[in-house]
Amino acid sequence: MRILGIDPGFAITGYSVIDYIGNKFNLITSGAILTKAGESFPLRLEKIYYELDEIIEKFHPDSMSIEELFFNNNAKTAINVAQARGVILMTARIRKVPTYEYTPLQVKQAVVGYGRADKMQVQRMVKMILNTEKLPKLDDITDSMAIAICHAHSAKFAEKL
Repeated sequence: MRILGIDPGFAITGYSVIDYIGNKFNLITSGAILTKAGESFPLRLEKIYYELDEIIEKFHPDSMSIEELFFNNNAKTAINVAQARGVILMTARIRKVPTYEYTPLQVKQAVVGYGRADKMQVQRMVKMILNTEKLPKLDDITDSMAIAICHAHSAKFAEKL
């Protein structure tokens, strides 16, 4: 199964493509879609659409897993992330990629075995599970890896969006 993991954002959208075959993980690629703070918001959303569409075209994932929106105290940021997330979901839908969402608690539970794990615990487990020497500098990319791992462990129980 090839999984595209997405950590949604409007400034940084982390992504990872992993293969999960016979309980073994293989990291195919990972990175971030970056948008510029000075650009108009519609242009930022357009960039997310086009870059994600290219990733889907190039890697042909069997499914996409995305983190469920987490609301913080900043309503404007939450609304902007929700809009970026909408573009991401629409892109997968247009490309007919089945999409599944997971809460941060579900991701931590699937990766670490404990839903209240801290960021460092999640990072250590992602590094170990994917057998990589080092993790990317951007947490958003590592988070996308964790979301993909979560889907691999949860796929048979997950509800499609």
